[in-house]
Amino acid sequence: MIEIERLQLYYGTFHALKDISLSIPEKRVTAFIGPSGCGKSTLLRTLNRMNDAIDGVRIEGKVEIQGQDIYAPDMEVETLRKRVGMVFQQPNPFPKSIYDNVAYGPRLHGKRKKAELDEIVEKSLRAASLWEEVRDVLKKSAWSLSGGQQQRLCIARALAVEPDILLMDESTSALDPISTNKIEELTRELSRNYTIVMVTHNMHQAARISDRTVFFLNGQVIEAADTETLFSNPADRRTEDYISGRFG
Repeated sequence: MIEIERLQLYYGTFHALKDISLSIPEKRVTAFIGPSGCGKSTLLRTLNRMNDAIDGVRIEGKVEIQGQDIYAPDMEVETLRKRVGMVFQQPNPFPKSIYDNVAYGPRLHGKRKKAELDEIVEKSLRAASLWEEVRDVLKKSAWSLSGGQQQRLCIARALAVEPDILLMDESTSALDPISTNKIEELTRELSRNYTIVMVTHNMHQAARISDRTVFFLNGQVIEAADTETLFSNPADRRTEDYISGRFG
């Protein structure tokens, strides 16, 4: 699904990502782990070109999604971000109703008929395991929901434009344990239909829900393997030290 080849990323003179080559499989959960500042969120943001908005960013190398170079001159960023949705660390619903949050993306892409929007909203909320909780209050403000519900609403909003890939940047770190568990269960369920790439500081979370794990250190990929293999038999001593808590 995603092929990254010899990727270099600079913030001005700072070399943030160093010679990253990585394959990310389709319809699986891939987790990025590593200490703070190691480059995992920076790489995640290259996958939908969010780094474009940062002054002084320079990118070399290639990132392909289904064989298409997303940094090619003819790539339309709006089209890319329809294919690659993102859920952030803090729930960030728009100051609109629950319904309008989910319908926002489809409307932006030209869908206007109420019946069609109703179907998309219900389908997306069902996919995010939120429909039964909000079906009778769709006109209420999204800000009236709990933190965990708001995060699932943000997932529904991302799914409403029918992406191929869902990026999750520490999407449970601001949530309570019960809400975290719901998001983890939802992530596993969604991986049947979507390619999911997640950044997490929680190694237990990576071990629980990811199919593949990538360990980052100082802007480099140190090791990438099936999750069970990486956690039970890491090939690199630095990976082993990080997993065992001896890192640093």
